[in-house]
Amino acid sequence: MVDAKSTRPLRSSIVASAHLAEQSQELSELEYGIIVASAALMRWMERCMKASGAVEMNALDVMVLHNLASRGRAKRQADICLLLNIEDTHTVTYALKKLGKLGLVEGEKQGKEMFYRPTEKGGALCREYADIRRECLIASFENLNIDPDDIHRLAGLLRAMSGLYDQAARAATSL
Repeated sequence: MVDAKSTRPLRSSIVASAHLAEQSQELSELEYGIIVASAALMRWMERCMKASGAVEMNALDVMVLHNLASRGRAKRQADICLLLNIEDTHTVTYALKKLGKLGLVEGEKQGKEMFYRPTEKGGALCREYADIRRECLIASFENLNIDPDDIHRLAGLLRAMSGLYDQAARAATSL
């Protein structure tokens, strides 16, 4: 019996690695979409922050600052890494030091641990970023007329996919 899946011709697809698409075209298409969307998102974060007045920040710096501003609670470095799914903790350490030198975050020792929060300057920068985001990104996004429930479902799917990739990474590490 011939496996129909292996003999079917590939649909025309946009993938980064055609040799990987032979095994799972749909997954390869999704991965390529995530790759280009991720690069565009990082570029957007850097440009939006630059327009907000902070020219020396990269995408990780922006993510860390916004994460600290979220929910009005101070966070440990470990909390930030967990929430942003960052394995290389030294990159967050560097971002926190950089943001501290820029006067955007401050740390407070509580027991044996350091907790970080945005300064007033950091909070003001996040609010300016939000204003520019509203003007430049959200307005354009709304013009696409995408159902908000579809976006909500897509966000959930992407979070679930991150779990699958994390599990696959653990499996690959054990080989």
